[in-house]
Amino acid sequence: MLSCQRDQFSLPDEGHYLNCAYMSPLSRRVELAGMTALRRKRDPSTIEPRDFFEGLETVRGRFATLIGVADSARVAVMPSVSYGISTVARNTPLSPGQNIVLLEEQFPSNVFVWRRIAAQAGAEVRTVGPPAGAKRRGREWMARLLEAVDRNTQVVALGQAHWTDGTLFDVEQVGVRAREVGAALVIDGSQSIGALPFDVGVVKPDALISAGYKWLMGPYGLSVAYYGPRYDDGVPLEETWLSRSGSEDFRRLVDYRDEYRPLAARYDMGEASNFTLVPMLATALEQLLEWTVPAIAEWCGRLTRDLARQAEDLGFWVEEEVCRAPHILGLGLPEHLDPDSVQRALAERGVSVSARGSMIRVSPHVYNDDADVAAAVEALAAVSRRPARA
Repeated sequence: MLSCQRDQFSLPDEGHYLNCAYMSPLSRRVELAGMTALRRKRDPSTIEPRDFFEGLETVRGRFATLIGVADSARVAVMPSVSYGISTVARNTPLSPGQNIVLLEEQFPSNVFVWRRIAAQAGAEVRTVGPPAGAKRRGREWMARLLEAVDRNTQVVALGQAHWTDGTLFDVEQVGVRAREVGAALVIDGSQSIGALPFDVGVVKPDALISAGYKWLMGPYGLSVAYYGPRYDDGVPLEETWLSRSGSEDFRRLVDYRDEYRPLAARYDMGEASNFTLVPMLATALEQLLEWTVPAIAEWCGRLTRDLARQAEDLGFWVEEEVCRAPHILGLGLPEHLDPDSVQRALAERGVSVSARGSMIRVSPHVYNDDADVAAAVEALAAVSRRPARA
């Protein structure tokens, strides 16, 4: 069981940061790792060839442990989710008459490249939305997603938790359906990995990419990706020297070996060894493994459950608990309110949340507690002009 970890962060006492889905704060440990790493470059003579690889291997290993992968060589380090999705798209053949299945209002990083390659190939992009006007819509949305996958589907690309409102999708069931038709399952884990349990051995995605600066609690500028056997022999976006076999031997780099490092390491970005960001992400992953993802999910779920109950009393609506992620709560608004004005009104009261689509998105983490929930409820009550229930 976790207790509140606020003392591990440098958040201001007067604020209520319920916005981890936007960007996580850096813990004191991660901040210190970054400052220590930054100071190291004062004297580059201390940076040895092995340092180009050891930090990366630490990140690979810790991320692999986090998602239940036995072989850390299946993990690549890259600058962004769009980079990782584009790597998948480059190595996924698409023909006229085939289709790619996406979710409505999916994050753009997992949309734009699919639209482009579908247009080039004469293929179809199928965008699956929830039932119109429904407030409890998760079950029907999931059913529609499965129905959209057919024998012509080549790719199913989605997030485990929808980024706008936390709607939870059964990616294990989606994976079963994708494999039935031979489609690639591509998951953007930016809004779930690190806060929601995920087991690659159970879900069996072909690719899983996660931004480092949200629920992985790391710096902006690094993402981590798992690539399954479907992509073992793919071609990377960049032809970097780091991704080549034998690149540890700097003296022999001019021998120009064409073979890549095994498995996903071929997909690493150029300059993946970033001597400041890599230690920060490695430290963040270490912290998550110490807290454990189930404990994080339980802590966040208790907070969002309490907030959901009180918000409903104030006239907001929420998805049923079984269909929403424990760490992201989408608040549907009464007709007289709009998301932008509600977000601004909460910010004026020191409560940080996000307006996404037609929803207000609330996303706590282990640095939040009941006082933050109470502040959010009071702010919502003021906005809705209804008294908060004790």
